[in-house]
Amino acid sequence: MRYLTAGESHGPQLTTIIEGVPAGLYLTAEMINDELARRQKGYGRGRRMQIEKDEVEILSGVRHGYTLGGPITLVVQNNDFKHWTKIMGAAPISEEEREEVKRQLTRPRPGHADLNGALKYGHRDMRNVLERSSARETTVRVAAGAVAKVILRELGVHIGGHVLEIGGVKAKRLPYDSIKSLQEITEASPVRCLDEEAGEKMMRAIDEAKENGDSIGGIVEVIAEGMPIGVGSYVHYDRKLEAKLGGAMMSINAFKGAEIGIGFEAAEKPGSQVHDEITWDEQNGYSRRSNNAGGFEGGMTTGMPIVIRGVMKPIPTLYKPLESVDIDTKEPFKASIERSDSCAVPAASVVAESVIAWELAVALLDQFGRDRMDAIKENIQRHKEYSLQF
Repeated sequence: MRYLTAGESHGPQLTTIIEGVPAGLYLTAEMINDELARRQKGYGRGRRMQIEKDEVEILSGVRHGYTLGGPITLVVQNNDFKHWTKIMGAAPISEEEREEVKRQLTRPRPGHADLNGALKYGHRDMRNVLERSSARETTVRVAAGAVAKVILRELGVHIGGHVLEIGGVKAKRLPYDSIKSLQEITEASPVRCLDEEAGEKMMRAIDEAKENGDSIGGIVEVIAEGMPIGVGSYVHYDRKLEAKLGGAMMSINAFKGAEIGIGFEAAEKPGSQVHDEITWDEQNGYSRRSNNAGGFEGGMTTGMPIVIRGVMKPIPTLYKPLESVDIDTKEPFKASIERSDSCAVPAASVVAESVIAWELAVALLDQFGRDRMDAIKENIQRHKEYSLQF
């Protein structure tokens, strides 16, 4: 299973084509729209979220609510395109029209892809870079992730995410009954935080950053329960599932780090306090006394909850602009403002859920079948029965 995204931030639409979704999966636009709406929420978001109301159109691969096994095309229209038709239109324009529309963007913003992308592809107008490198692209990554979540639910895997830290404000590690209860509590929080007291402090930190013309980042955590034992591989480095999850987390715009389980904390502890002791009983089969490994050993799932965290840097475009250099004149300048989010960590939590859900769904289909949902369910059930008897 794979997907490709296309589209620019202020272009007419964002598109993803998903290939390899098994036949017989019940899938509706509403299921995907629920996830798109979650991405647009969150304390600290800017004006773009007020302009766009992201809703998906399913244009292929689904008939009467069920997947057919063929490629699925998902489209999200950009409402703001009506204000950008001349600037972002596909048709050729004359030099006179180009001057009327807008002069070239030659001033790269620190922290963005502007300068590196312009050098890579030879763009003297860096709008060609920023339009595609924008986090707006994560809209259809969330759409693809929504499809993956539907697959996971059908196969008995439940996934959720929450915010652990924003701007140095850290949430307490509070207990929760299930992934469902975690989601219910965090969805009611403007910053998607399980710790209500910390959530209030996070919002104050976001307000302070905005007043100062600054931005702040944070840490999100994704948890998945219900993955069978042994998904992934210890044989091939490129099939280690935890490596794929780390890569997926790092692929999100502005994410600069990822850790699984206790992560870097493992460097500070002796092995006796790190490794998870194995237990067995007739009802549950093999389990662990702890979950420091975050659900993985040897690149494979252990059957324990998968726990992965990602760190998002502060959004690099500020009302208090940083210095840069004009690529035409080579003169210094203060970087321009292209967007106004002071913090996007709560929204990034939803994106993180989506990319992790995608990799887990792909891994399950690779191991247990790809064509029919009913056959895949049967294969997973047989594997679970085998694991109990092993």
